[in-house]
Amino acid sequence: MNLQSAFQDFNPSKFLVYICLLLFTFLFALRLDGAIQWSFWAVFLPIWFWKGTAIIGACVGSFIWWRHPQYRVEGEGYVHYKAMLICLSLHILLLMFELLACDKLQSGRHVWILVFIPLIFISIISIAICVWAVKHDRSFEMELFCSVNILQFIFLALRLDQFINWSWVVVLVPLWIVMSLALIGVLYAIIFAGILIRTADVNPDQRRTSVNSAIAYSFLVVPILVFLVLLANKLDGDSMLTYLATVSPLFVTFIALIFMSFGSKGGNHWWFGIRKDFCHFLLGACPLLQEYGNKIGRASCRERV
Repeated sequence: MNLQSAFQDFNPSKFLVYICLLLFTFLFALRLDGAIQWSFWAVFLPIWFWKGTAIIGACVGSFIWWRHPQYRVEGEGYVHYKAMLICLSLHILLLMFELLACDKLQSGRHVWILVFIPLIFISIISIAICVWAVKHDRSFEMELFCSVNILQFIFLALRLDQFINWSWVVVLVPLWIVMSLALIGVLYAIIFAGILIRTADVNPDQRRTSVNSAIAYSFLVVPILVFLVLLANKLDGDSMLTYLATVSPLFVTFIALIFMSFGSKGGNHWWFGIRKDFCHFLLGACPLLQEYGNKIGRASCRERV
């Protein structure tokens, strides 16, 4: 397998997001456990890096869009650019939530309801964005997550401000419902993969794809469900685990998502104005990588012969 085939389905945006979330979760857990005494502004550094990269990438892409009108007629240029602007607006709102949350954790100056207002607003507009994304065949994972969890965000804000004194198991009921549906989807994927394995006239590629999907969905959903159970017990005072141990199942999910980003395809071509797949852009920008990949490809072809 040459270098181009290894990275042709790579989605750099998802790779960056999952790496940053993994690092942030690790640092945040250490901070809550008292293992590190950093300021929360430092703990949020992976988040700032993610948002800064997104904003700079959108600004560069917009500048190239403005300076080179001829690029706008390339393929689905308008759809990609609109999708980038929509994503940028969501990132800015999400950044507002993160700034307020970080300031609240550091200084305690705000009520949590104020902190969650940008997130609730994102959840409302994400419904319309999901409809637009379906019409234009765009991915909408973050928008879907926000839109189905609007009630959960409201419960979290009310519970953190002590307006309600429910146990955390009850507060997380909206997430229990979402995770139950996701678990049903995982069971369906496993059963479907088992049926295809036992069916003789099925294409081997289809069989392999179904098995890989079932395994991937299991590594995504099951650790999150375990994490929610541990977190609810921890917040209710029924668990002696550290926060690092509590969030450890999330590390499995993030690592699985990082590996899945190498086969996610998609991605917006207008981030940083590259206007092409990341693999083609990387090989074009680094001729040495292209030459190295060609040599590996020729060597593998001679071995097969």
